[in-house]
Amino acid sequence: MSKALSRGCSTGIRRLSCLITFCASSILQAQDNWPQFRGADSRGIGLSDRLPLEWSHEKNVAWHVEILGRGWSSPIIWGDQVFLTAAVSDGDEEAPKKGLYFGGERAPSKNRHRWLLSCLNRDSGKKLWEAELFAGVPSSSIHVKNSYASETPVTDGKRVYALFGQTGLGCVDFGGKVIWSKTFESRKTQNGWGTSISPVLHDNLLIIVRDTEGKSDLIAYDKLTGAELWKIDRDEPTNFATPYIWRHAQRTELVVPGRRQVRSYSLDGKLLWWFKGMSTITIPTPFEAEGLLYLCAGYVGDKVNPNKPVYAVRPGGAGDLALKDGERQNQFIAWMEPNAAPYNPSALVYEGRFYVLWDFGFFSARDAKTGAELYEKQRIKTDGTVGFTSSPWAYRDRVFCLSEDGDTYVIKAGDRYQLERLNSLGEMCMATPAIAGDRLFIRTTSGLWCIRSAE
Repeated sequence: MSKALSRGCSTGIRRLSCLITFCASSILQAQDNWPQFRGADSRGIGLSDRLPLEWSHEKNVAWHVEILGRGWSSPIIWGDQVFLTAAVSDGDEEAPKKGLYFGGERAPSKNRHRWLLSCLNRDSGKKLWEAELFAGVPSSSIHVKNSYASETPVTDGKRVYALFGQTGLGCVDFGGKVIWSKTFESRKTQNGWGTSISPVLHDNLLIIVRDTEGKSDLIAYDKLTGAELWKIDRDEPTNFATPYIWRHAQRTELVVPGRRQVRSYSLDGKLLWWFKGMSTITIPTPFEAEGLLYLCAGYVGDKVNPNKPVYAVRPGGAGDLALKDGERQNQFIAWMEPNAAPYNPSALVYEGRFYVLWDFGFFSARDAKTGAELYEKQRIKTDGTVGFTSSPWAYRDRVFCLSEDGDTYVIKAGDRYQLERLNSLGEMCMATPAIAGDRLFIRTTSGLWCIRSAE
């Protein structure tokens, strides 16, 4: 072997070793941290082989703490700190209601509220600090199931960024100091349902979507100062879907679902591609898996567009990607199923399968690459009542589906449906859980549960 070839091989080995080390480090960090809604990659996947499979009020509970106020935001975790938002009323408030409602508007509260970000110790649940970002009487109505703190915060490991949709946006450091905040004008939302779109981060950009009735925009802020960097007016009515930062070989882009169009933007706000064809209410969060971007919208009461489509999109698109009549794929859309999307819960791709959980308690699986059905809708909640809002998650070859009653249905991952067990906390829940290391964090109306195997 020549010296040049030998040096080339050695360099290649060193690069491969560095890549392996980097990947291992990234996996470990992903296990320890859960920095945004559905985790670092928005997929809802846990990695530890010690994550719990069974729990109840008494079994595998590391701790449970009451949380002052209300909120359906998910907890986020960085290192040994757990962050959670809530809106605290000075007076009595009507309790949230389970189920599906056509309408469901609740008039603005007349009570003064405080919008808080709390920090808990991951290992004990002890409150480390509490930061008040805003205070006042809410100016907007909400859905009977919604809260004034439904947006999940996001962190870069140094600061936490909390959005309260109709109230404002703020930045708090890991010691509880408010670095900056900005208030928003109240806007009308569809049916008075309120807001739920969580913020996302990329490098120095903090990005939020404010799609409402009459005025909608996409805004990028400097995360360090709160200064507005750019704003895009959007021709969109009310939207509930959190955007997604899609990183792939060609570029990094910002994917924003909408009722009229799905749109993807460059990180300086330029429109890259778009297509029509979603249902008239969009809630599920997009995500990438298996080299494809998955988009869903399945409003149960949709009369304008009776379809509830799932799209699997290839990277590199430009311009209008819309399918022609009768088509289910084209150059950039790998597959589309017209009546397979969930309404509230986001979909899940795990071990090569695309799973969907419906609000009415049905569950199905498809091949993630092709969209081919592996098994049709299976009823997992057998009493016939409506009850799933939070998004499913997965680990240890299982998929977990949390009902509004606080019951988690544990389903074996695979090509056939197999319900393994049911874990019950017996409390209302609509927040999507978080995962960090070997711990699962579930928010209910009573507070926050840390679930960890005792074995």
